[in-house]
Amino acid sequence: MSLRLLYGGTFDPVHAGHLAVARAARDTLRAAVHLVPAAVPPHRGPTAASARDRADLLELAVAGEPGLAVDTRELRRKGPSYTVDTLREARADIGSRAPLAWLIGADAFRGLPAWHDWRALFDLAHFVVAVRPGHGLEDLPEALSEACAGRWAKAPAALSESAAGRLFRLDLPPHPAAASELRRRLAAGEDPGDWLTPAVAAEISRRGLYRAA
Repeated sequence: MSLRLLYGGTFDPVHAGHLAVARAARDTLRAAVHLVPAAVPPHRGPTAASARDRADLLELAVAGEPGLAVDTRELRRKGPSYTVDTLREARADIGSRAPLAWLIGADAFRGLPAWHDWRALFDLAHFVVAVRPGHGLEDLPEALSEACAGRWAKAPAALSESAAGRLFRLDLPPHPAAASELRRRLAAGEDPGDWLTPAVAAEISRRGLYRAA
């Protein structure tokens, strides 16, 4: 069975770094990547743009990109956008035996023990952990390190051999784009450079998003 790969985040806004991660995962794992914007992210304060705006910008960002799509299931669900609920929905969609994976950055993965019902995640999906230089997986929290023991796969093909429970490290080159700095630039009216696709930049301007109050 082919691997279903979900990439969650706030995407506030979606930028070149996000797209680089999605493309690398698509190409390495030979799987389509479904980007899942969080409607009500439970691990941070309010987003600068609404869930609908962020999802619309994602649609523009991936338009015409082979193997990249947007999954808006979290916008259709009330309450906090818990990943465990998203994966349970996805698992119900594809069945218990199909391989399912969640793409996540190393920093977010390190904080996994603070997530709602986090241990259940390993029974629902694999994890693909995107790692950039300087953001490694050394010195993981003890509970997470113990949960990861014996789960790391050396080759991406291993993720297609079972439904859930494995981990794969996706090493990435450095990338300067950061959402916090991008929001600062947009609020200050500065040029975001190549951190935004032209279509996303134009729509942010048209909607008046990320401007300073």
